[in-house]
Amino acid sequence: MKQSVDIHVRAEEVTGEQEHYWRYIGYDECNYTYIPEGKKLLKEFAALGDAPYYFRTHFMFCTGNCHGTYKFGSTNVYTEDEEGNPVFDFTFYDKIIDTFLETGNKPFIELGFMPMDLVDKNYLHPVNGSWQAYNQYKEVGWTCPPKDYDKWHLLIEETMRHLIERYGSQEVNTWYFELWNEPDIFYWSGNAGEYCKLFDYTEHAFHLILPEARLSGPAVTGIFEGGHAQKFFKFFLDHCKNGANYYTNQKGTRLDFITFHVKGGGFPFKIQAEKAVPSVESLVHQVKLGLDAIVEYGYQDREVVLSEADPDGWAAGGIYDNANMIFRNTEYYATYVASTYTKIDELSRKYNLKIRPLAWAFMFPRERCFEGTRTFTTQGIKKPVFNMFTILGQLGYERLNFECSRGPKTEFTEETDIGNPVHSRYTAKEEGTDVSGFAVRGNNGETQIVVFSHNNDRDKKETIQVNLLVSGLKNREEVKVSHYRIDEEHSNAYTEWVRQGSPMYPDEQQYNAIKARDQLEKLTEDYKTAVTDSCLAISFDMTAHSVSYIEIK
Repeated sequence: MKQSVDIHVRAEEVTGEQEHYWRYIGYDECNYTYIPEGKKLLKEFAALGDAPYYFRTHFMFCTGNCHGTYKFGSTNVYTEDEEGNPVFDFTFYDKIIDTFLETGNKPFIELGFMPMDLVDKNYLHPVNGSWQAYNQYKEVGWTCPPKDYDKWHLLIEETMRHLIERYGSQEVNTWYFELWNEPDIFYWSGNAGEYCKLFDYTEHAFHLILPEARLSGPAVTGIFEGGHAQKFFKFFLDHCKNGANYYTNQKGTRLDFITFHVKGGGFPFKIQAEKAVPSVESLVHQVKLGLDAIVEYGYQDREVVLSEADPDGWAAGGIYDNANMIFRNTEYYATYVASTYTKIDELSRKYNLKIRPLAWAFMFPRERCFEGTRTFTTQGIKKPVFNMFTILGQLGYERLNFECSRGPKTEFTEETDIGNPVHSRYTAKEEGTDVSGFAVRGNNGETQIVVFSHNNDRDKKETIQVNLLVSGLKNREEVKVSHYRIDEEHSNAYTEWVRQGSPMYPDEQQYNAIKARDQLEKLTEDYKTAVTDSCLAISFDMTAHSVSYIEIK
């Protein structure tokens, strides 16, 4: 029997501001920023209606050949001469920042990782020869604390001075800055105390040069009750609030905003992998635990950026590494974003905190078509998930009253077993489908409605009837309705790729056919309809993984 959902949008009731909290994107390989494929995707985001978007990337201080490869990058900002004197070269660093700005976006600058000449080798095993030393650096050396914290302080000073000289303090003050990435795991070879020391030195140098700029930490991994990330997170917050500052010897350290990461699952390299899917509920529960810690230490007045908020944890892995990555190619990824982001927004209002999820996804050059990596495009073809951001980018800034008959939205976060990290074998079998959404008033007065349907089980097949009532359409006898859709058959180049025989490297005819289906598409042609007693009633079907975007003008 077909399920039904009743939705009532009160178009005359503005309930508050609709924050465009989704304008945050990130990726590992900093050198992909300025290559043609990277620039093209950056421009695609800048073309969305609510640009600029903020872009975060790893390895900005690292040493190497300044050529991007999976999970590594470099700029050679800091080296030392034979006498051990610092040498600064911002050539490639500038290429990255320039590209963000020239394409119409903004930087979210990660201060890390450790330059090769600043590594404290006491954290490494002895090696012989320059080749071995460089290989060791690329594998683990960049995760080490500095051999000289004063030289690290100087690196931060010089970086900030350079940014001010090149871009001006007024511009730089609009950016975000964050120290390191996931220091609770293998990205940091020191302990929590040493990270706090690095943060204290960084904060002093950073604000010495630019007092009004924003600096954050600690960007820990997913927070589970009693887990290492939670302990690290609380240790850091307590240090910033109550601890002795390693640089000033005074109490506490300035913390402008707070970052941590949340993931819905984890799929390791496994050729014969059993079915597994991400969990919306686990990701959102991690958000709750992080917010609880923030409130506990009295930081509820700070902005919170979930500087990686994703279905899973391995962006560069694809379907040839683990078949479960298939969901990234399909409409599933789009509906997962819709479901998690909407719940994060609900928590934002519940805790009265500004929360910004950052999607850790970009593009990989020269990959096989629909490789299954966590990307927005593949061979220049937009995936369905990009069309989710296309919808979001069109929305206005006044939130309207939205009521849905479906059950609880974030109440599940109070269940103690939700947060258990059982991701690698989680299948979501027999779970219900989440149907919800929100509505806003568009910039030209139109009513904009987003309705999504998501089931954690990627193989779930069902049809749900949505009965939408829009009231408050006063002084209107007729309206124009536009209905856009993301599902298996709409706004979905992946489905066309399958129809074309799933070619790894499509020929021209195949490519053009696939590319023609990568834009946001309409479910029906636009139509005009009468308004009765200031109300409009619409019914339509949705599948278990679909998004409808309805404009009423």
